Amino acid sequence: MMVAATYFGANGWLLDFDGLRVLVDPWLCGDLVFPPGRWLFAASLPRPWPVPPDLDLLLLTQGLPDHCHPPSLELLDRDLPVVGSATAASRVRELGFRHVTALSPGQSHQLGALRILATAGAPVPQVENGYRLDHPGGSLYLEPHGYLDPDLPADPLDAVITPVVDLSLPLAGAFVRGRQVLPQLLERFHPSLVLASTAGGEARYEGLLTRALSQQGSTEDAAAVAAAGGSAGRASARLIDPVPGQAYRIAA
Repeated sequence: MMVAATYFGANGWLLDFDGLRVLVDPWLCGDLVFPPGRWLFAASLPRPWPVPPDLDLLLLTQGLPDHCHPPSLELLDRDLPVVGSATAASRVRELGFRHVTALSPGQSHQLGALRILATAGAPVPQVENGYRLDHPGGSLYLEPHGYLDPDLPADPLDAVITPVVDLSLPLAGAFVRGRQVLPQLLERFHPSLVLASTAGGEARYEGLLTRALSQQGSTEDAAAVAAAGGSAGRASARLIDPVPGQAYRIAA
């Protein structure tokens, strides 16, 4: 059995659990625009991504446009099963998806051999979802804003998919807390692999928010934190800053 992950930039991933294929928060085509318009925030891709074939599930962490991107979702078969936060589930139902499961933190869903446990994620402003994914081939945790549910058990996992830098706005502070959460994830889950997410890819950004945005930390800093271990006796983790379109083996 093998588990692999392919990055599409921003929050998008394809997770392959020994042939069970899960598309996460896809931004595959078109511009990304936050209300009230481009003057505030907009982003564009250098090229569109084809829809991955043979999908078994669409997994959505949030209902915001950078996680629940309408032009990308329009490309997908409306019979594709969907699991998502309450706000994400509402969005995809409006788009005509017919098999939608809304999970609140603490609730789980079984798809074949894959168990999906929803965890408390970012408050934006309502609390959205992270997920713990357990399969006989491997296990991982993902949450796109760097918020770790304090109630999530401290069990070893093969990998975590997380931001590794903080992104902040004046007055609002850090809304992505990857630099802050990374040591906690390493301590909680003892992963052998960390895949950097959220701030990666090749998108071009414009608008008022992008000029006010500041970043704290770097992937190089995060790689050093992962390699250093942390608590006594804990093995180091390898950090990968993923190249979009390339598959990475998580567990074999």
